[in-house]
Amino acid sequence: MSAGYFLKRTAFALLALAGLMIAVFFLVRLTGDPVNLYLPVDASQGARDAMRTKLGLDQPVFFQFLDWGGQMLRFDFGTSLWHNRPAIEVVLQALPNTLALGAIALTFAFGGAVLFGSVAAVRAGSWVDRVINLVSQAAASVPDFWLGLMCILVFAVTLRVLPTSGFGGPIYWVLPVVCLFARPFGTLVQIVRGSMLEALNAAFVRTARAKGAQTGRVTFVHALRNALLPAITVTGDLAAQFAGGGGVVEVVFGFPGIGKLLIDGILKRDFALVQASIFCVAIVIFIINIAVDMLYAAIDPRVRIEQ
Repeated sequence: MSAGYFLKRTAFALLALAGLMIAVFFLVRLTGDPVNLYLPVDASQGARDAMRTKLGLDQPVFFQFLDWGGQMLRFDFGTSLWHNRPAIEVVLQALPNTLALGAIALTFAFGGAVLFGSVAAVRAGSWVDRVINLVSQAAASVPDFWLGLMCILVFAVTLRVLPTSGFGGPIYWVLPVVCLFARPFGTLVQIVRGSMLEALNAAFVRTARAKGAQTGRVTFVHALRNALLPAITVTGDLAAQFAGGGGVVEVVFGFPGIGKLLIDGILKRDFALVQASIFCVAIVIFIINIAVDMLYAAIDPRVRIEQ
């Protein structure tokens, strides 16, 4: 990757990030006055005015925006009202949980999709292909929240082999990973199968077979390498989605990730927490996009990332 390309992408990312954060600044203030949420209903007007002054909400929005802009330049997101701690500390504590959860789910989904999608393509039209198609389409269609509730009902309530929610050892990760795994797996199986069918019928594969190349090498080296490119693109998009947290899954299982943190921050009108969460997620998405570009170029020599 050339330095010019990286600098260009970084410049565009910074512009997009600035626009996003400005939009978030104004949008979170449309959710309501946090003073009404954090003070008792019978709180005096003096107490309300004092809290607004402390939070800087007594000033016109334009001056609030200027103060916020100065804080952003120092990477100071303020104090979380809900946690009574610097908002960035709360976010950085939750972010690794989300990244680990998403990485585990996507790793299993991608690996399983490559295996089953390739088998379905090689055995196209057979009963194996039909079964894999049926399972993958069902997995790609199932809603996360419904699957999460069903998993809790079966494995936690009925069989009592897994916890309903919480955070701790590996056993607490099983159900969230399964729920995040299902739809990406189903989607990627369909993509790998379609790409493999196209690659297996391509001229370069027919040439390799004509030269006497072994079937396994033709399938899993020549064809699969080209078939992986669309799957990598979709996996990158899925990783970017997961970087924002599997919000519904994290809420269903009480998993302390950034998705749950962001939803709670919105509901609790914790402006600093919401802004810090979105900022960190945007940075992670930029890194993921750069990594996907580099992986693309590494797998396919025809791809060149130029300035």
